[in-house]
Amino acid sequence: MEHQQSSGRRRRRKRGWLRSHSEAFLARLGDQGYRLSTVRHYERVVECFCAEFTSRKLHAGNVCERSIARVQEAVLQAEVPSSRRWTKHCLSRLLDYLAADGGLVREPPVAVPASAMDILKEEYAVWLRRERGLSEATVRRYLPCLERFMASQFGNEPGDLNSIALSDVLAFLYRGTAGAQSRRDLQLPLHLRNLFRFLFWSGRIRHDLSDSIPAIARPKATNLKRHLDAGEVHRLLEAVRTDDAIGRRDYAILLLSARLGLRAQELVAIQLEDLDWRAGEILIRGKGLQRDRMPLPVDVGEAVAAWLRDGRAGDSRALFVSVRPPFRPFKSGQIVNKVLCKAFQKAGLHSPQRRLGAHVLRHSLAVDLLRAGASLGEVGDVLRHRSHASTTTYARHDLEALRSLARNWPAAEGIA
Repeated sequence: MEHQQSSGRRRRRKRGWLRSHSEAFLARLGDQGYRLSTVRHYERVVECFCAEFTSRKLHAGNVCERSIARVQEAVLQAEVPSSRRWTKHCLSRLLDYLAADGGLVREPPVAVPASAMDILKEEYAVWLRRERGLSEATVRRYLPCLERFMASQFGNEPGDLNSIALSDVLAFLYRGTAGAQSRRDLQLPLHLRNLFRFLFWSGRIRHDLSDSIPAIARPKATNLKRHLDAGEVHRLLEAVRTDDAIGRRDYAILLLSARLGLRAQELVAIQLEDLDWRAGEILIRGKGLQRDRMPLPVDVGEAVAAWLRDGRAGDSRALFVSVRPPFRPFKSGQIVNKVLCKAFQKAGLHSPQRRLGAHVLRHSLAVDLLRAGASLGEVGDVLRHRSHASTTTYARHDLEALRSLARNWPAAEGIA
């Protein structure tokens, strides 16, 4: 009898760990600034999860992924269909917390042997990062080209790569670019060149085919209106400038882009330690693993300080975070595009470019510098171009300098 009582106490202690960890999880939500109504919804979901967990006589020593999935399914089935998605999100956050806090030991996923395609993709991704210095987002855009080409050439798994002929590459290029309109579709030759450089570099093919891949002819744009003038930029900035947390954050984002010409991904990559207030500088984490220190203008510093002092919350090290709990940093530069769209609507302006993004402010800064008398080299330094060819595209915007190159009309020299 005494032995049965002690066994029952041990089982209760094993099941009690879930209740204590769940209470700590709910307390953390309150500390993170969640509204009371949101915390109460989490409480209801956690209570249902704990009840299902206990009714199935589960404890810390006999939990597996299958049993957790059954508990989740039971909790979701008890919800009305309209709230199941939100409940699933709450359960996911609870399980992540239990796993991170040591209360729940989840089974590692079953290791699946890597296929030849998986190995090739992984080595190609490593080469793109190390040798080409590409960001993770750019690497993800390059990998589908590898998969598509290998599938068209060999099927499910890559075969003899030395059997690939230039005619195969050109046929794939023709099929992939026929009728292409978007800029991303027109980048297929660039992706193929990088792929064949990697295959030659890694010794998988005997001949480098990258130099034989032609570019796609694209007509030069004739419309010079790809930027905003100084007055329009000012209207755009003032349109988002408000006294709440969202306004302070959005104003700081757009001002950084307008004054320093930062790309969208560079804006979301800024960390708190990148700001050197004493030196008045900011570290920019640019393309190709570039690291550049730029001066921090006074108005930009004041806008960032206002956001840090009266708007930003949370424990993330990223400068720009969400204004809603748990105040997470942004995974991509899409937040900049959203802020710009909202600013254009509020300001009553139309985008000078077909695709609206942070580059519209970057282009506007470059044109404004040229009209103020800056040289192309100085513009390239501000925009942190690695190649002078990237900066020369702005030469066509300097109309005053171009007039000095135009010859007089023959009639002005007395030639009829």
